[in-house]
Amino acid sequence: MTKDQLIMGIETSCDETAIAIVKNGREILANVVASQIESHKRFGGVVPEIASRHHVEQITLVLEEALAQANVDVKDLDAIAVTEGPGLVGALLIGVNAAKALAFANGIPLIGVHHIAGHIYANRLVTEMNFPLLSLVVSGGHTELVYMKEHGHFEVIGETRDDAAGEAYDKVARTLHLPYPGGPHIDRLAHEGKATIDLPRAWLEDGSYDFSFSGLKSAVINVVHNAQQRGEEIVPEELAASFQESVIDVLVTKTQRAVKEYGVKQVLLAGGVAANKGLREKLSTDFADSDVEIVIPPLSLCTDNAAMIAAAGSILYEKGQRADLTLNGNPGLEITIHNESRK
Repeated sequence: MTKDQLIMGIETSCDETAIAIVKNGREILANVVASQIESHKRFGGVVPEIASRHHVEQITLVLEEALAQANVDVKDLDAIAVTEGPGLVGALLIGVNAAKALAFANGIPLIGVHHIAGHIYANRLVTEMNFPLLSLVVSGGHTELVYMKEHGHFEVIGETRDDAAGEAYDKVARTLHLPYPGGPHIDRLAHEGKATIDLPRAWLEDGSYDFSFSGLKSAVINVVHNAQQRGEEIVPEELAASFQESVIDVLVTKTQRAVKEYGVKQVLLAGGVAANKGLREKLSTDFADSDVEIVIPPLSLCTDNAAMIAAAGSILYEKGQRADLTLNGNPGLEITIHNESRK
């Protein structure tokens, strides 16, 4: 019998300390996440220094819990996959150095994983990937359309030129005096109201798959300020619904257009904003009668976690990719670093 492949994933790119163990690239044996939301909430966003300190405090505890849940020993692992970037450099270094220490002490192969590749491969924990495919990546720091013709091939065909969708959500939430993180609160309000306010959609020049949400964010802020100056009351539910409709309209329309142009068999939703109920519903509805399969991960695999890093690491391990002990945190790492060929 072929031995089961066991990959440990380590993720510390932002404000979650996470370690997971995945068997054969698809079965989660353990997926432990220590969140820092409560620590950052009072600041209205992630404070890098505080995030790094929490990672230092939590990493050993999370490691022990993951091994216990999976009922495996470090020496049973085939490889250790760790997020090398992008992310907060101080936070990345905690995970990278923990992975290097474990790999060196136990003679285990080390693999560096791109954070966005991890989000994409979270979908492989739901169903097998069917190439060629398109992934819509939507998070606090990224909004991208990524074309994949095979495992390990990433071609970014569209990306944000300014604010990512998740960033725009948080800034609009702040304007409405909603708690951090603002995305879930905007999503909740949007389902309680109707889109009665005319807000812009940035389609950019013909044929572009890039995104831009800075103008939309500014338009929302202007609506609020103008109403205040006139002494009028803005209904938060209506503003949230109008904002969310604009964001989702652009995301889904550009995804549909790319699906036709690239002739893909599957569309994967990925990233923290993949947890957005409105986006999940719109994609499911619009692709319901399509021959293209839409894959939407469970909420637990949308936000940062380490199972997704292990899943991506499993593919890189099979491809023979290894990192040495010079591996470092790279906050500006490009996903095309793993490209083997272009379309």
